[in-house]
Amino acid sequence: MPIVMKDTLDQIRLAAGGGDDRIVKAKRLAELIRKLGDYRWVGIYDVGRAVVSIVGYSGPGAPEYATFPITKGLNGAAIKDKKAVIVGDVRKDKRYLTAFGNTLSEMIVPVFDPSGRVVGTIDVESERANAFSDRDREMIDQCAQAALTFWLVR
Repeated sequence: MPIVMKDTLDQIRLAAGGGDDRIVKAKRLAELIRKLGDYRWVGIYDVGRAVVSIVGYSGPGAPEYATFPITKGLNGAAIKDKKAVIVGDVRKDKRYLTAFGNTLSEMIVPVFDPSGRVVGTIDVESERANAFSDRDREMIDQCAQAALTFWLVR
């Protein structure tokens, strides 16, 4: 049984495959995902061969690092391990790259192409400690699958 409502996943699929430019699509995807969990901030990232870069976001502002090496941060950990990373208190995790001074929790969900390569990530942040559960991760996993076209069609 899906955690995310079918109509929301349909909206995500539509936004991901629509005719808008990628920045507009990424912003729309971030907005749809942000509303799901009433999250403070959601970012949509591309994963290249050497760098990770933000394409669009929804929330109070742009992150401090718009582009960074693929080996850095919690994004880098999610990409390397090919699994979601949830950190309840980023102040206690040396991998954390500061996006906003008041972030306490962060969740990174990798997006996989059909061959299993990580092509993107969805980054969700909160100003509350321990803000994310397995249910949140499952929701964002479903969103990542629904949005896959965004990363496949460039």
